[in-house]
Amino acid sequence: MKTLKVDVAIIGAGTAGLAAYRAAKGAGANALIIEGGDYGTTCARVGCMPSKLLIAAADAAHAVGQAPFFGIHVDGGVRISGREVMDRVRHERDRFVEFVRREVQDIAEADRICGHARFADDHTVVVADYMRVETQSTVIATGSQSTQLDSFKAVGDRLIVSDDLFDWHDLPNSVAVVGMGIIALELAQALHRLGVYVVVLGRGGRLGPIGDPDIRNYAIATFNEEFTLAPDAHIELMGREDDQAVIGYSGPNGTRETGYFDYVLAAAGRTPNLTGMDIDKTTLEFDAKGALSFDSTTARTASTKPESPIFVAGDASNHIPLLHEAADEGRIAGENAARFALGSKVIPRLRRAPLGVVFTDPQIAIVGGGFHALPPGAFATGRASFEDQGRARIMLKNKGLLHVYGDLASGDFLGAEMFAPAAEHLAHLLAWALQNKMTVAHLLQMPFYHPVVEEGLRSALRALDGKLRHAHDRR
Repeated sequence: MKTLKVDVAIIGAGTAGLAAYRAAKGAGANALIIEGGDYGTTCARVGCMPSKLLIAAADAAHAVGQAPFFGIHVDGGVRISGREVMDRVRHERDRFVEFVRREVQDIAEADRICGHARFADDHTVVVADYMRVETQSTVIATGSQSTQLDSFKAVGDRLIVSDDLFDWHDLPNSVAVVGMGIIALELAQALHRLGVYVVVLGRGGRLGPIGDPDIRNYAIATFNEEFTLAPDAHIELMGREDDQAVIGYSGPNGTRETGYFDYVLAAAGRTPNLTGMDIDKTTLEFDAKGALSFDSTTARTASTKPESPIFVAGDASNHIPLLHEAADEGRIAGENAARFALGSKVIPRLRRAPLGVVFTDPQIAIVGGGFHALPPGAFATGRASFEDQGRARIMLKNKGLLHVYGDLASGDFLGAEMFAPAAEHLAHLLAWALQNKMTVAHLLQMPFYHPVVEEGLRSALRALDGKLRHAHDRR
């Protein structure tokens, strides 16, 4: 077995791994990157990009369907070619993957190793039983995979995960989506708007990342105007009948339903790719949820040693599974792994204001830690509806609700939750404000053009500012 000595080994060549490699090299370390599968990030292959391609097709179909409300009539109605839709999804998806592959190919060949990596100890990584890599520090950036649940096995080959969907060559007639997370909501609505009969089943009443009960209830009601969405369904039967999956479930009112579907999409989230890495041969520690314990400001893992030589980034950390967060974590991990390897202290780095977007229609967005992270009794809420908001009505996008939160004592802006048109843009503005520690009063001094959707944000901020001023006057 060949032995190689390096300062930093990065396991995984996805978004986080590539960012870690660049950061480690930039910090002056001798670094290499190890990949056990195909090159191409989760985002490009099975995540952000192919899902948005499907959503873009669904949005186009929906826009044509809405045209008569503007007095524009399309003779013969809308005809959706599932084959053409999926041809474009796969073709453009492959282009995005190829961009990543080219980026990897630009890395010096001596810095790239192919094969599954496993730990022999904290400072030794064995690659596919043919190479032994001795390191000063290591970055785990192995990404994630769709969670597999034994309870779905009864439907056999009618079971798919989101990764499988993007290899379809045509659209099916019907899909049951089990799950209420981001992937479930985005794909369910897109498939529905492309002519697929969709039922979405969840447990516990949650809906994506939404924590604010008013926003959640509004969103549930709105989705149910399009397709069946049962956020607290109790699945009592799951099996096969000929070439279809059959699901029996009870709803919130005790009603029992039985559905027959071409596929069951198990959207139960994603799990870090740590299987087969022999983590037990290291000194790493896990948290109560079974994820690697780590410091998000340094990316260093928790260890029984005083100073762990192992760092973690991206989906492998199970922290915030978003591309921009993976890139940030990779940069932090790579830099600190290099510093540790070269004998310097690791440095805590700024984490950006939390920002999450779900690309449904209306979109869902969370700025800050969300409703559940707010201190009870210490904040006020400003509300705005988009049902009568000028620009939203002009575009026939007048569905939505926005809540902004402010600190009763300081007047600081604390975050927002929304189910609203153009939420991706509203949320960016508010995330910048949050990171810059702006007060609600300061936010209202910013320019608001007319007529734009952002005027709805101003309405919510005005309502919030009034409550904060009232609370201040009472003190």
